[in-house]
Amino acid sequence: MSRRFPLSPDASKLMLLARPSQSARNMLALRRSAGSKMLTAPGPDPEALRELLNVAARVPDHRKLEPWRFIVFQGKARQEFAKHVETIFKKNNPGASQKDIALEAARPMRAPVFVAVISSPNTRHKTPVWEQELSTGAVCYNLLLAANASGWAGVWLTEWLAFDGDIAKTLGLTADERVAGFIYLGTAKAKSPERPRPNIDAKITHYGEQVS
Repeated sequence: MSRRFPLSPDASKLMLLARPSQSARNMLALRRSAGSKMLTAPGPDPEALRELLNVAARVPDHRKLEPWRFIVFQGKARQEFAKHVETIFKKNNPGASQKDIALEAARPMRAPVFVAVISSPNTRHKTPVWEQELSTGAVCYNLLLAANASGWAGVWLTEWLAFDGDIAKTLGLTADERVAGFIYLGTAKAKSPERPRPNIDAKITHYGEQVS
């Protein structure tokens, strides 16, 4: 596979701190997540996914703690995880209908590839856990951007899977870890309409000005 991204330079190399790019500006201005039902095969293969994850990890990271990690689901691993999801859902919802059970068990099968981005903060370090969690959020978004730039569609979801204790045990999370998001990646089946965007002027204040 030909590389889609340049290799990371040696740590001692001086780096440009701005890289003007009209194509990058276009992508950022028009970025759109895919709906969870909009993804199909193919998705990134293992080599391409490793490259995406390497790029995703280029995020702000106060004191270089690397407070995140990845769990990759491809191929049969999705089916194995789906069985755990079904078992846990039925345990938590004993009166659930077969339709609801099937719907929940199908969540891991919505895309050919998905990645659980795990917030793994060093709670003993002086860097606030909140800052470390923000870095993990940046990883999630950076992974989506890297995938989009490589031609794959994606969506960042949490749903109940990200907050369930039994799911956390299944994933092997420690007491200090939690799922920041499941990033589903694949090929878009169709185009998606634009969604409403905020009135940015209503979100901006300037320090020192009186707020009415």
